[in-house]
Amino acid sequence: MKTSDFNFHLPEELLAEHPAEHRDDAKMMVLNRKTQTIEHKHFKDVVDYFDEKDLFIFNNTKVFPARLYGNKEKTGAKIEVFLLRELDKETRVWDVLVDPARKIRIGNKLFFTEDEGLVAEVIDNTTSRGRTLRFLYDGSYEEFRTKLKELGETPLPKYIKRDVEPEDAERYQTIYAKHEGAVAAPTAGLHFSRHLMKRLEIKGIDFAEVTLHVGLGTFNPIEVEDLSKHKMESEEAIIDQKNADIINKAVEEGRRVCAVGTTTMRTLETSVSSNKKIGPYHGWTNKFIFPPHDFGVANCMITNFHTPKSTLMMMIAAFAGKDFLMHAYEEAIKHEYKFYSYGDAMLII
Repeated sequence: MKTSDFNFHLPEELLAEHPAEHRDDAKMMVLNRKTQTIEHKHFKDVVDYFDEKDLFIFNNTKVFPARLYGNKEKTGAKIEVFLLRELDKETRVWDVLVDPARKIRIGNKLFFTEDEGLVAEVIDNTTSRGRTLRFLYDGSYEEFRTKLKELGETPLPKYIKRDVEPEDAERYQTIYAKHEGAVAAPTAGLHFSRHLMKRLEIKGIDFAEVTLHVGLGTFNPIEVEDLSKHKMESEEAIIDQKNADIINKAVEEGRRVCAVGTTTMRTLETSVSSNKKIGPYHGWTNKFIFPPHDFGVANCMITNFHTPKSTLMMMIAAFAGKDFLMHAYEEAIKHEYKFYSYGDAMLII
């Protein structure tokens, strides 16, 4: 498989700038792999495709406000700092991306508040835009994290050209988000409303949760034509024993097991053993799934519509079948489905 096999023309107006008015009002395309047929529905109709004891598996990661703006010492130049990952809690050292990067060198200081209450010093370069910062803050760790949240902005993807709005803090977060650590939302889950969750529960559908803290690496463009040469950035993934047991029971009983989103699917495929059992897992995954791939756990998935040549689209092609997916994307463009983070949904059964 080559990267260029996954190219298609995506009209710019189909990139969603805002979410649907209500979470479960988004459009939903249903792909039936067995019959190779496509249906056009709304997300709230997802209930109709599942029976009692079927299982939904969610990624319960929580997005933190990862985008900060600081000023460079002496020049006062405005610098965007995107928090990627905390390296050391004690010394408050973080991996970040900076923009514009050419202005930021080791030894530079960045000021985030008028009173100089929060300052960061650049202690290393990691990539072209990557830096390691040590934050200087006179207060406890909890107060420091509170200050980051106060100053931080919801990390909407760069393709959304508008300013962040107050509603983004809620809408760019799943309703079941629990464990903070993601710098991007697991977007397939954004379509679930409290009302819809209740309807699924009443129907007797079971739920399980895993955690994968989504990093920006998920969205990195693939720079190579040969997919086997692409390296994914690592992301932290967690499955506890309780949820592993729920998942294994559903698989053993031959029920419909639905992975909500590519991040959930990647977590499951990272931890599944050769005998199709999920074990508890806490580690890092850089698993890159592209066709052909034999999926070990989920026999159904929910996802959004992804951008051309993205790793996300490649995973979906492995699950749905590449030719069927390319046909579905043609249909999506024809029917003006919205793509990407705030876009519409796809159910693959």
